[in-house]
Amino acid sequence: MPEIIARRQFYPLYIWLDLAFLLVLTCLLLWRKKYMTVLVGLCFGIVYFAVDFGIFHLVFHARSIEGGDLFWVLLWMSMSYGFTNFAWIWLWLSKDKHLLEWSLFILLWWLCCPMLTSTFGSGAPIVIQRTTSSYHGWMAAILIIGYGAAIIWNLSQKDRLRRVPLLWILAIGILVQFGWEAGLLLGGIRSAGFENFADKILTLVTNSLLETNLGMPYIYLIFIVFSAKFTERLKKRTIPVALVARISENNSECVRGDHCGEYLT
Repeated sequence: MPEIIARRQFYPLYIWLDLAFLLVLTCLLLWRKKYMTVLVGLCFGIVYFAVDFGIFHLVFHARSIEGGDLFWVLLWMSMSYGFTNFAWIWLWLSKDKHLLEWSLFILLWWLCCPMLTSTFGSGAPIVIQRTTSSYHGWMAAILIIGYGAAIIWNLSQKDRLRRVPLLWILAIGILVQFGWEAGLLLGGIRSAGFENFADKILTLVTNSLLETNLGMPYIYLIFIVFSAKFTERLKKRTIPVALVARISENNSECVRGDHCGEYLT
């Protein structure tokens, strides 16, 4: 497989605009009492930073930067996409009744922020990139183990409601990553400086299929474990349920908040 380079180029204004968006998004989630969603976003922002700085940079030496401090830029990037991605994923998994509004808000920002920055930004741009050949095999291993375990579980279940909704979590994992990859690409930030359009598309497609998607079986399990015992407002459920029962319960829920008895497998 050819070397895939994930590269971004942007003015410092991009960081400040995105920080303002994160503050607004967090306030909106707290206003709607999405406490568990906020907590998950914060936790996975820290996880993203540990992976990006600790593993990609310190272990694999895959990160490089021009025009900025690697530590602080990676801290912002990790908290930005770690928080936004996993808060959005949690809203998808919980089938929030305002999922359309949350999704549109996030996707519009990912599209508009790069364009605002390219028009109003100034100064020396920050260029940050990472190579992927040293760790994509590890990512592929994590992906096949997670989805393989979910597939084996489904094959062992006669009751359809007890099965992991594979198409649902697969769609979430691919679309969340594709959303911000596409926004960065269209805004001229992702793969800036690449002359070959095929290289840009290769980065978009590979990252969308692999990077966030590899964690979906695991985040789904975390969601089932916590939502079986706690509510979105971080209160203990009046009657906790077993994990298998929580899978069935979640499969019976629709995005609009009704119990419809339909789900994706």
